[in-house]
Amino acid sequence: MDKQTQTELEAATFRRLLKHLDERKDVQNIELMILAGFCRNCLSKWYMAAADEKGLEVNYDQARELVYGMPYDEWKDKYQQPATAEQLAAFEEHQKKNH
Repeated sequence: MDKQTQTELEAATFRRLLKHLDERKDVQNIELMILAGFCRNCLSKWYMAAADEKGLEVNYDQARELVYGMPYDEWKDKYQQPATAEQLAAFEEHQKKNH
């Protein structure tokens, strides 16, 4: 496979991941962090880092809007639920194991 095709497939996969996350707004970031060790905010930071590596300036708000499909504050108001005590405990345990 040539590099251009690989890049196109990777980009399509990333777009599909964003679409999937958009369709699963019920899945909270803390749940993603507990189970997978990354969340929508992590994807935003990785996007910013990739832009930086290319000498492009993308700020955190721009990156989060791309990942969330809307401004972060709007997504947070509409979809983010308060973390439960169980989620916070599981997240803390995950952090201890992985840091």
